[in-house]
Amino acid sequence: MDSWAACDVPSLPGTGVVPLVHDTASGSRVLSASGPTASLYVCGITPYDATHLGHAATYLAFDLLVRAWLDAGVSVSYTQNSTDIDDPLLERATATGIDWQGLAARETALFHSDMAALRVVPPAHYVPVTEAMPLVVELIERLDAAGATYVLDGDVYFSVEAAKHFGEVSGYDAALMRRFAGERGGDPDRVGKRDPQDCLLWLAQRPGEPGWPSPYGPGRPGWHVECTAIALDTLGPTIDVQGGGSDLIFPHHELSAAEAEVATGTWPFARAYLHAGMVAFEGEKMSKSRGNLLFVSRLLAAGADPGAIRLALLAHHYRSDWEWTGDELEAATARLSRWRDAVALGGGPAASPVIEAMRAHLADDLDAAAAAAAVDAWADAALAGDAADRTAPALVADAVDALFGIGLRPSP
Repeated sequence: MDSWAACDVPSLPGTGVVPLVHDTASGSRVLSASGPTASLYVCGITPYDATHLGHAATYLAFDLLVRAWLDAGVSVSYTQNSTDIDDPLLERATATGIDWQGLAARETALFHSDMAALRVVPPAHYVPVTEAMPLVVELIERLDAAGATYVLDGDVYFSVEAAKHFGEVSGYDAALMRRFAGERGGDPDRVGKRDPQDCLLWLAQRPGEPGWPSPYGPGRPGWHVECTAIALDTLGPTIDVQGGGSDLIFPHHELSAAEAEVATGTWPFARAYLHAGMVAFEGEKMSKSRGNLLFVSRLLAAGADPGAIRLALLAHHYRSDWEWTGDELEAATARLSRWRDAVALGGGPAASPVIEAMRAHLADDLDAAAAAAAVDAWADAALAGDAADRTAPALVADAVDALFGIGLRPSP
């Protein structure tokens, strides 16, 4: 499947800096890319209710990384999946009386529209699970050949005992693993499993549910194996960064890494694991189960400027948990208007200091809030009458566009 339409990313004078980022597995800062091409895998949506602001905050975080890489002269190989077959999707389709394929197609199209409106750089590989079944089956066969699988009541499971480094991504103890597995789509209490954290690779087809052929009988993939298979196929056995929300640390990223280790004999699966914080609304984490979702499409339909939505989300460090309030968009809209007013002037302070400040802050674990403050300072000075450099407004506009994905010039 094609991803959404690409936006233009301006080139800036000089060369940017490859960011140092916080790696969840080691708990330390690491270089996000070490070669001329950076590989990135970001876990995509389950398309039954898209795109809420929690989704948007996560994908904007990794858009910052992609833009910083491009500014540093690094080529980017970026893959994102779409879990377009899963229990929540089937449950929503049944509850609403909509065919599951139609529901997935509708919500995927809406997600793509939202990402294009927010000017998120699209992945080179956008892979729905339903288009990756041969890859998944092949990976399960490799795990089977390695002696890392077993069958339970017709379902195929992965044995975490086969993965020497299991537990090193999250660093969680057994009790916390069990708790999070139960809360985040796992089945740690299923009778007959060898270990509570063993995960489903292939779910035997249930009555009334879709299924795909495999050597293990008709069925569909478990959650983690789909990302492992797609990442290995498009990016190789070791990638620079795997990313997603912090709720994916365990079990999803832990088990994806374990499967990749057993299948390829290579460790680590990702050189860095980046995790975005959770966005709350009305006192609780924004989630479908709680029904406290704010959707990008509804904000856009109500007249919100996409650049203001981006700026509101980028005002918070990507790793922080924070709560959306009614003031977030209003403050970002006013801030964006001030930036645009400054760029519309005939001159301003020199652009090179603000560009270098933005680059330095983004190189410091994608500190967008500090980078935005540098633009604030430039805009304040320009609006106060410092118009010494007539080339500065255009250069600052290019920097905000290239690094933040926000247009400051009037639309043509």
